[in-house]
Amino acid sequence: MSIHVIVGAGPVGTATADLLARQGEQVRLVSRRGAGPEHPAIELVAADATDVAGLTRLASGAAALYNCANPALHRWAVDWPPLATALLATAERTGAVLATIGNLFGYGPTDGPMTEATPLAATGVKGRVRNQMWAGALAAHEAGRARTTEVRGSDYLGYRTNSITTRILPNVLAGRRVVLPVDFDVPHAITYVGDVARTVVAAATTPDAWGRAWHVPSPRALSMRELATRAAALAGAPRPRLTRLPYPVLWLGGLVNPLLRELRETTYQFDRPYVLDSSATQQALGIEPTALEEALAETLRALRRDPGVSSAKRSS
Repeated sequence: MSIHVIVGAGPVGTATADLLARQGEQVRLVSRRGAGPEHPAIELVAADATDVAGLTRLASGAAALYNCANPALHRWAVDWPPLATALLATAERTGAVLATIGNLFGYGPTDGPMTEATPLAATGVKGRVRNQMWAGALAAHEAGRARTTEVRGSDYLGYRTNSITTRILPNVLAGRRVVLPVDFDVPHAITYVGDVARTVVAAATTPDAWGRAWHVPSPRALSMRELATRAAALAGAPRPRLTRLPYPVLWLGGLVNPLLRELRETTYQFDRPYVLDSSATQQALGIEPTALEEALAETLRALRRDPGVSSAKRSS
């Protein structure tokens, strides 16, 4: 049995803690509020993860340190640097493998499927912040100061996620119109939270996986219209009504709404094919994506149990 320290009790942190606990590992789940699932193998800790001394004490003797935090989009440039610095410093001090949950923002606009070899050419602030984090972690790994890895997925499907899916599916279930600044008919990769957990644990515990990034195995990209239609069919809901919000309206809304303001920077993700290639992970780590119907059915069951899931706050 090993100790695994997870920072962030949001959807990915919780799923990772649950997975490790089921595997017989001891988990220390760190968040600002000390939140998380109740399980005898999971210790819930309220702490400030930017406190290097405190985090080092919590991670002492740990096999791995998982960065599953997720600051609010409009605060990435402010909140991520001190948090990433503290996590990397803790990994260097303790020897725990630093396994970070990344995303696809760092690639910026692309013309084809994204692989781990796609240049990190982000054009926006959020993508550049993520790239700086990874560059620092990779440099520490290559210098022998730490052991690091990163896993990257697309918009999440699963319980209590905070992504494009949670702005579509609750409305589909309720028979309400969906209004978003997206092209509902272009392919868009979707990643199941349970697969994120499986991938980050595999990457953290497989020495050959250290020192590079991995894409989370994900089903084939599908349009948001197809996702909504399949969800409605599974739920017995009316045919989805989908309306694209014009960009000028998004721009004006961003003057008063921080989230809408941040979405201006990432509109490229939803106006052209956004496709994730995870074949390297599938071959090297032996992980296959969960079937879309299974992941979608689980998400819909959770939404029915807890309609407030769509407004769930991130936890870090």
